[in-house]
Amino acid sequence: MKKQSIAQGFAVLSIASMCAKVLSVLYIPFIRAILEDEGYGIYGAAYQVYVFIYVIANSGIPVAISKSISELTSVGNYRYAFKTFKISRFYLIVIGTVLAIAMFALARPLANIVKFEKSYLAILALSPTIFFTAIASAYRGYFQGRGVMTPTAVSQVIEQIVHIIFSLTFAMLLLQYGIEYASAGATVGTTMGALASALFLMYVFYKNKNSIIPVDYNQNNVKRYSFKELSNKILNYSLPITICVAAQYAGNLIDMGNTKSRLLFAGFLDEQATSLFGFLVKYQQLMNVPISIVVALAATVLPSLSGSLALNDKIQFENKLRYAIRLCLFIVIPSAIGFSVLSEPIYLVLKFGEGSELMMYGAIVLVLMSIVQIQTTILQGAGRLYTATTNVLIGIVGKIIANYFLIAIYDINIYGAIIGSVVGFGIPVVLNTIAIKKYLKVKINLINQSFKPLISSIIMGIFVYLTYIIVFLTSNLIFGKYLSNALGVFLSVIIGVAIYIVSMMLIKGITLEDIDQMPGKLKKLIPSKLLNIITKASQS
Repeated sequence: MKKQSIAQGFAVLSIASMCAKVLSVLYIPFIRAILEDEGYGIYGAAYQVYVFIYVIANSGIPVAISKSISELTSVGNYRYAFKTFKISRFYLIVIGTVLAIAMFALARPLANIVKFEKSYLAILALSPTIFFTAIASAYRGYFQGRGVMTPTAVSQVIEQIVHIIFSLTFAMLLLQYGIEYASAGATVGTTMGALASALFLMYVFYKNKNSIIPVDYNQNNVKRYSFKELSNKILNYSLPITICVAAQYAGNLIDMGNTKSRLLFAGFLDEQATSLFGFLVKYQQLMNVPISIVVALAATVLPSLSGSLALNDKIQFENKLRYAIRLCLFIVIPSAIGFSVLSEPIYLVLKFGEGSELMMYGAIVLVLMSIVQIQTTILQGAGRLYTATTNVLIGIVGKIIANYFLIAIYDINIYGAIIGSVVGFGIPVVLNTIAIKKYLKVKINLINQSFKPLISSIIMGIFVYLTYIIVFLTSNLIFGKYLSNALGVFLSVIIGVAIYIVSMMLIKGITLEDIDQMPGKLKKLIPSKLLNIITKASQS
């Protein structure tokens, strides 16, 4: 298996992540048509419980695998890199088994805790997924640590396709027994998708087992580690990461119960509160599309940063750090503005119903969340694991407090969750920026780095809005409202992407150096005229 550069790995992983997330978004109107708003709220609540248990099982050790393998292979220690993987895989299988059984046994108490008693069956149905995802996560961590992102990328797409097919099928089959059974049926695809993903990753791993340790490898020239040393390395890396991510999702669980109880306190009926929470779930799922790209970037950057530190190459480490932040801002700022401008049309295309205002006002959360994701990855890659965890915990506390008071105000209601998220991610952005400067001796000016993407995004936003209006009005008389709206969204997004890229080129937001780091196949897709624009802008 050939190691990929940051740009190549990111390109492969981000494209696959985008495909998977787009598929998941396109699937939402169909599952909503079956479950409707109340059933979708029940389904969403069960997923929040599942995701919390999932991150306990899968957030820390896979990252530890990736980080450890990258460090060891960077110095040519392939034998102990493989041994690290085997130890970690064993831990994940044990943890996945225990948590899957616990989730199954405690399904009803968990549903009661989050105040969504009707989610009991859905939580029950999701419990086997934890075991299969634990196996898949072990292999993904290994491939990412070796700098090979393609297996992970393909497994994500396979998982999503299988998920959609089985979820829709079982939701429709079980609808005749009631909304709770249909919501549980909608989760069956998650288990089947995780199983398919795990089987594919295992197949690729064993197919390439001869490349795990190179033929010319000389084990006499490398440092030796005992089982205890490797186990301690895994635990030391994984524990703070698990605490960090688990705390974040625990905050989401508290937030979920808090959201519904505070909506009830504000004077909403139970069904109204459940439906409003469903609006929040839809908004979060749309936000996950661009976030998936940032997650792909983080997965690519972490082993690369760890490898640079293992070689004690501080210049390379700093260059990769700055590149990761630039790339993050390059992606999420136009995504946020695009979502804000096209919030209502996108909801109409996806037949999401009400709640588009959440995305219009909440797009800023996307930017803050993405910055926190990359900053946390940087701190983890540099070994400042507990610093990243502490900063996230402080943000969670701020979010819970803000939500508690704001959601209970009738006129603010569910929008209080958006304000709470701004507080919850805004705090760690500031604290992480300070920590990176203090501990890594790297000064990052997020305002300056955001300036060019923001200017280009505003220009893009204006063109997107005008394009949508023109296309919608001119085609409405011919195609009708829905098709005209879909055509308007499609064309405005394409034109928006082109306008944004050209604007960034003209103001030197994209340089020749950036183009050189792109994968060769992707570079060939860039028109020669655009390359000429970049060349002239770089030389001026």
